[in-house]
Amino acid sequence: MSATSVPLSGDAVAGAGHLVANPTGLAFGDVQVGKTSSNFETISNTGESTVTLSQANTNNAAYSYSGLSLPASLATNQSITFTVTFAPVAVGAANGTLSLVSDADDSPTTVSLSGTGTAQGQLGASPSTLNFGSVVVGNHAALTGKLTATGQTVTVSSVSSSDAEFAVSGISFPLAISAGQSAQYTVTFTPSAAGTAAGTLNFSSDAANSPTQQSVTGEGTAPPQHSVELSWNASVSPDVVGYNLYRGQKPGGPYSIVNGALDATVNYQDSSVQAGQTYYYVVTAVDSGGAESGYSNESKAIVPSP
Repeated sequence: MSATSVPLSGDAVAGAGHLVANPTGLAFGDVQVGKTSSNFETISNTGESTVTLSQANTNNAAYSYSGLSLPASLATNQSITFTVTFAPVAVGAANGTLSLVSDADDSPTTVSLSGTGTAQGQLGASPSTLNFGSVVVGNHAALTGKLTATGQTVTVSSVSSSDAEFAVSGISFPLAISAGQSAQYTVTFTPSAAGTAAGTLNFSSDAANSPTQQSVTGEGTAPPQHSVELSWNASVSPDVVGYNLYRGQKPGGPYSIVNGALDATVNYQDSSVQAGQTYYYVVTAVDSGGAESGYSNESKAIVPSP
């Protein structure tokens, strides 16, 4: 029996590409509505051929990805890592799937996604109104306020005032306040003019009721007009027809004359003084010929402020 030989030929073909997700699922836990949480995801090609990743889709709008530029080619044993972010828009469980479409033999490659949206915290400002009463223009008054978080931790990012006469101090931003906790601050009222001043403080935060508002009000009053009442003993000289009053701001002078015309009385009201200043006064006697005596003993006057 004779043997028959049959010639055979062919080309070796590489195996298909194969994508593996690590991890196969991302769990974000509890995330407050209005905030975000991110995790890393890695896709690897464990097959024998290059794989082209063409699409990435999520079936829940609460999830998004970044750092993944498509299309992307992965050679054998090559990986790519990107970020998946959970941003809940409502309270409750939010499950989803990230589908990665490619020309691999197992396309689409899927990653399960899970997370729960939790309620936003509330921020309160107390008292609801800060009333500063009457404050002299140029002076200031301060009152204490308090911010309190309920439900969840609240992060306060800034504060603004609708009236520049009211300023907040004593806190720095960002300020995180745990649920059930409070933070104190100081509000200062510095009236720039006489009259009623009213405004609103706006505390911006990630609370559900942001901005949290607090009313502020006060009355600017004009500073009092001070004067110094002066009197002296009359000269015993029959030739004296009047007196000059001099004022200085240092003991012993120098002095400047206060009265514009010779004063025939022994009393004078100096209404040109300034609040918070100290003055020193002396008097001279003037006779009918215009001769002026030396300075009298010095008197000191302290003007209150305001």
